[in-house]
Amino acid sequence: MIRRVPLAVAFLLGVPLVHATDAPVAPTLSAQDVTREVEQWRQGRLQRLTAPDGWLSLIGLEWLHEGANRIGHAADNDIVLAAGPDHLGTVTLGPDGALSIALASGSGATVDGKTVASAPLVDDMHAGAGNPTTVQFGTASFYVIDRDGRKALRVKDTEAPTRKHFLGIESFPIDPSWRIVAQWVPFDPPHKLEIGSVIGTIDAVDVPGKAVFERNGKTFELLPYQEEPGGELFFVIADRTSGKETYGAARFFYAALPAGGVKQPGTVVLDFNRAYNPPCAFTPFATCPLAPPENRLDIAVAAGEKKYAGSHH
Repeated sequence: MIRRVPLAVAFLLGVPLVHATDAPVAPTLSAQDVTREVEQWRQGRLQRLTAPDGWLSLIGLEWLHEGANRIGHAADNDIVLAAGPDHLGTVTLGPDGALSIALASGSGATVDGKTVASAPLVDDMHAGAGNPTTVQFGTASFYVIDRDGRKALRVKDTEAPTRKHFLGIESFPIDPSWRIVAQWVPFDPPHKLEIGSVIGTIDAVDVPGKAVFERNGKTFELLPYQEEPGGELFFVIADRTSGKETYGAARFFYAALPAGGVKQPGTVVLDFNRAYNPPCAFTPFATCPLAPPENRLDIAVAAGEKKYAGSHH
């Protein structure tokens, strides 16, 4: 869907037109500074991706059914894991969503680092500080994720083939012109935006405002959301390179909050050089959001990460 609007209209929609001189403006950077910052960001991105528990370590996404779920490496389990002992134990999912695990004798597994016979499991949507209960067995581990009320085991292994045989990240050359200072137009109240995912779920997220920018004489807008209250602006986008030079489903990037906060007009920095592939570009065991129609740009964004050479699709 084309997101191109007349600039005069872009700042209305219930919000008074505010000029950049009337609101906090993001600082400009030299081309050298942009290049240095993006290079540093790319180094950190690569370290996070290839970390022992990074996205490349995924070896399974196993959906639980209500009741007892016998898990382990042997074929006679309800859920067959790609690593670990033949019989690890039983995960029980109650009708109220409560979870627990009873470990098999001799499994050698631990729960949050403790040797126990059984324990409750807290999924990623209900864990404090985003730390779900982790079951560790050898080089592998799992925790429970909750996606739209469905529960699954997210299984990781430091020896995962995707991690051991990682082919690296190819990116477009850093282009300072793709670091764009956009106008920030707040929404009061926030708008709702439906975000689909690769597993077929649809989440309605709160969009605090929109970023409006010009490129090649045309005006575009993007709608971000915040993954947690007060967090950075998170953009899920697609463009004319999607499915060709770049990953087809979406690319992601974050932006710092406007200087005056999301409720005030101002400016926000969109650095497309930091557009990166979602986990689904590297593994089939992730649950990534898809670019909504509102964020499909009618322009080729030749910046950021390119399609992964080892992509499974």
